Amino acid sequence: MLGLVFSTRASAQSFVDQSANGRFDAPEVGEYVKVDGGLVVVTGPGKIHATLRTERFLQQHDLDLVIHAGRAVALGEEVEPGTLVGASFVLEGDRVALHDPTYPRMPLERLPGLSHEGTLVSQDHTDDAPAEEKSYWERIADMRDDTGYAVAYVAAQHGVPCRIVKGITHRASETPDTARKDDVNEKLATQLRETLTSGAKDV
Repeated sequence: MLGLVFSTRASAQSFVDQSANGRFDAPEVGEYVKVDGGLVVVTGPGKIHATLRTERFLQQHDLDLVIHAGRAVALGEEVEPGTLVGASFVLEGDRVALHDPTYPRMPLERLPGLSHEGTLVSQDHTDDAPAEEKSYWERIADMRDDTGYAVAYVAAQHGVPCRIVKGITHRASETPDTARKDDVNEKLATQLRETLTSGAKDV
């Protein structure tokens, strides 16, 4: 069985709307619903919520694959807002600020059907104030969220493969607008539906 893990109810709602033709709403945070193709769960923001709720999700259900989908922030100029990016590497980024810190890292296989891939760093604590030079994470990662590493880590502990797809809402130096967030949610939902209907849920 496939598990689709979303960090926000808004992102999940777009997918549920497309999958269930408006028959029901996305689950509340911490709950799940069954749609054609798998189970949908919403973790809520932050790595602690993502860890605890993904753990419970995997304990309750025998899953063959976890796909984590949601929004992310671009850390450089290479990825345009509105782009869907498959994470080929995910890093845990809340570490003591050092010149070359050590940090947990995890390689991932990219979800089929995506034309862009990149490195994702997950951070609960960020500072997007203008700086004269790029931060450590901006030099080694392409995008940032606050849940991806936690979901991938828990899945790995259960021996379940994980794929991550993120929709870029804005760059770190910008402020996102609601229309862009909504557009990214719809793009994520469409991509996931295409992936599942093509049979890629078995990868």
